[in-house]
Amino acid sequence: MVFNQLKDGVKWPSSIQVCEVGPRDGLQNEKTLLTVEQKVELIERSVQAGVKIIEIGSFVHPKAVPPMADTDAVARRLKRVEGVEYRALVLNIKGLERAEAAGIRKAKLTVSASRAHSLSNLNKTPEEAVRGFTESAEYAASRGMVLSGAISTAFGCPFEGKVSLEQVLSVVECFREIGVKELSLSDTTGMANPQQVYEYGLRVKEQFPDVTWNLHFHNTRGMGLANVVAGMMAGIDRYDACFAGLGGCPFAPGASGNIATEDLIHMCHEMGIETGIDLDQVISIGRYVQELIGHDTSSFILKAGKCSDIVKA
Repeated sequence: MVFNQLKDGVKWPSSIQVCEVGPRDGLQNEKTLLTVEQKVELIERSVQAGVKIIEIGSFVHPKAVPPMADTDAVARRLKRVEGVEYRALVLNIKGLERAEAAGIRKAKLTVSASRAHSLSNLNKTPEEAVRGFTESAEYAASRGMVLSGAISTAFGCPFEGKVSLEQVLSVVECFREIGVKELSLSDTTGMANPQQVYEYGLRVKEQFPDVTWNLHFHNTRGMGLANVVAGMMAGIDRYDACFAGLGGCPFAPGASGNIATEDLIHMCHEMGIETGIDLDQVISIGRYVQELIGHDTSSFILKAGKCSDIVKA
């Protein structure tokens, strides 16, 4: 990764990696259930647009998250492209076994950094929850699968407000204990602010240089892209985004609206930061998603168009 230094010492990345989480985090909160064929089309179109990392769904109990009930079928139907990482969310070893059976080689585990949120949902502390993944980590290692981790409510939680950096670092340590060294700090509730993101980003990179860091922002309160900029200033170059800005966690009240893929790519391209993704194709995917779900979304680019669209010849 190459960073371009500014006059004040801040360095912008020359490029970033974007993970498309629409098929999972985007669709899991929608009332309209898409067919397997429609999901596969969205995934394959995203790959054609240049996306190299894509979260195809989650292997969870179908009654818990009905929109994800057909993830097995989606995974089996996909035409895999070499060089593209197809990953899925799992919550336990049963989900990991399903993912393996469906041909998925990369799985993501998730734990809340908030003690109150974790105790309310799982009756476990965050540290206990991560250590509970030991069997899954051993299973993955024995089968040649790769695990990543997502630390949800990493910046704020409706049960306890701001989540301390020390608490986040404690969860990171537990993930490293079980051998997971690719981690995402996730703003599940949309409570993060740029100053906090910058502080947390600098600290985790300094304290855990062997970890590959990813940031996941929701735009619930309009700070999503500002938080991306803060993350880039802290030296992080991997970001999740969702087509058309869909999404939200069904277990976190009010946590709607991931940052839109087309908004993120447009901003980066305007800043001269490469993504390797075709913006026009992503905009087309976003408009198609809106047609499929039958309503407008929070995407700014789908509403206003690109900056270049209003420039008069």
